[in-house]
Amino acid sequence: MKEFAAAEWDRAGRALESARQLAETDPDSAASRAYYAAFHALTALFALRGEAFSKHSGVRAALHRDLIQTGVLAQELGRDYDFLLELRETGDYGGVTPVHADDARLAVQRVARLLAAVAPVYTALLAGPTGS
Repeated sequence: MKEFAAAEWDRAGRALESARQLAETDPDSAASRAYYAAFHALTALFALRGEAFSKHSGVRAALHRDLIQTGVLAQELGRDYDFLLELRETGDYGGVTPVHADDARLAVQRVARLLAAVAPVYTALLAGPTGS
């Protein structure tokens, strides 16, 4: 599981960097990359907890149930994730309604905040209960 989690964490970092690079030139794609950065980071964290989800809705539900409601992560981070999910849906499926560059920049800020909050939890789980 640690190898899978590490691969997902790396994907999260690459997706965040892609979102940063695309925010001005391709806001739709930036929104998608920002969401996937959050999704992969949470997938990595849940993998270390021995949990896996086959749907995006499962990751979202587990985030709110297991991390937000229990106080592991701040409530604003749950709102950030929901914003990223909605914006990705606009970018990927919005038809004539594109993601605006301002929203893409906001998505990059919010996903960076989410990853910064998840990182210590991920690192602690990676180290294990004995620090090994």
